Amino acid sequence: MKIRTRLALIFILLMIFGVTAVSSFSIMYIRAFLLQSGLEEMIEDARWMSQSLNQTELTDQLHDELTELAEAARYQLHIYDSTGNRLYSGPESISADRNLPDYVVSYFEVSDENVMLDDDRNDNRIAVFGKIETGAFPGGWFSISQDEDLLYEPVATMRWIIYTGMFISIGIILLVSTFVARSISRPIVDLSEAASRIADGDISQSIDLNRKDEFGELAESLNQMAEHLQADNERLIKINEKQRQFFADIAHEIRNPLHTMMGSLEMLELDKLDDDTRKKYVANARGQAERLSQLFKDIITLQRFDSDRHFIEYSTFDLSTVFKRACNWYQHLAEEKGIQLTCDEAPCEVKADKAKLEQVLDNLLSNAVKFTNEGEVCIRHEEHGDQIRIEVADTGIGIPEEHHHRLFDRFYRTDKARSRDKGGTGLGLAVVKSILESHGKDIHIESTPGEGTRFYFYLDKA
Repeated sequence: MKIRTRLALIFILLMIFGVTAVSSFSIMYIRAFLLQSGLEEMIEDARWMSQSLNQTELTDQLHDELTELAEAARYQLHIYDSTGNRLYSGPESISADRNLPDYVVSYFEVSDENVMLDDDRNDNRIAVFGKIETGAFPGGWFSISQDEDLLYEPVATMRWIIYTGMFISIGIILLVSTFVARSISRPIVDLSEAASRIADGDISQSIDLNRKDEFGELAESLNQMAEHLQADNERLIKINEKQRQFFADIAHEIRNPLHTMMGSLEMLELDKLDDDTRKKYVANARGQAERLSQLFKDIITLQRFDSDRHFIEYSTFDLSTVFKRACNWYQHLAEEKGIQLTCDEAPCEVKADKAKLEQVLDNLLSNAVKFTNEGEVCIRHEEHGDQIRIEVADTGIGIPEEHHHRLFDRFYRTDKARSRDKGGTGLGLAVVKSILESHGKDIHIESTPGEGTRFYFYLDKA
């Protein structure tokens, strides 16, 4: 059974029960009220009848006077003597369904009240009794009675009104319950359909319930979940595309060194090679092998940082010692190219991973020396509040601005042919970015083609 049907049935049953209970209680209350009011009126009429009978005189017109008195009171009047013999019964226009029981005279033996109610009646008539002290029937007593149904005549009209209103109310309840059940279940159905669409992968459509209640909050949560899923999906697509490009670049980067190595090995198999030529091919093969070794080393480094960006061993050390060590690696190459390599030897302590910082400086200095043909390459630091700015600057060929946003992508080269001729794996700057991101820092670049390039980043001061 659908929830809409369940809700409608629950509303209908509850409302019908409520309307029926209220209607029944109303009828019972009205009957009790009419009975009580009728009894009070009969008692007052009995007192009035007692006073009238106490003033009657025994004349020839007594029967007619009693009949007029009974008709005026609209009751069945019975008069008895002290022994219980019925002396009068009338008027004939007000008929009694049954005769009053003969034992009612005993009521005067148990009460001092002048007027009494026949609570032990066995018929559907209500009777009130009273004493006659004087007049035409001294020492006697009388009773006035009427059909109980006469008291309840207004109830029939009220019952018809109440039952009519009840059935109308039930009809309205059916319509309202159906509408309410539909209004409550409709958002549930919409949310269920939306959840099914999301489960099937359709996260492009949003749920617009335009409600301010819990259903609206749930719809907003589902919309947020769909947005997050869509963002994650787009991110996964980009990651997959990058991964595909990454493997394509690896294959391309490996193929060229392998071709060079295979060509060198084939030439070394020739018998008539002089020593200088043989050494040349051996050097070529060794250089390509070292290039492949560095490539796989960089790939392993990137994979390590991708899987654990918190793999950092912090320590406090002096930057000047790291600068000197890095400059010593490239001093010979800089002298061969006729460029000046300088480093800042002022002591400055920072908190970072020393080995990985050396790797960062190694990659940055390697590129700076490689792409600088004249001028200088320098590495320096300066204090900025609680941080230290580290900068590697050169006067080399520079990098056009359109390449800046992709410069740290893996295997990205501004000039693929020239870069590959100069060696390198195309992963150096990607490794630099990964190491600094693991420190919670970022790498920045300022470069002008033909004037030089400046890379800089910040580390926490010890």
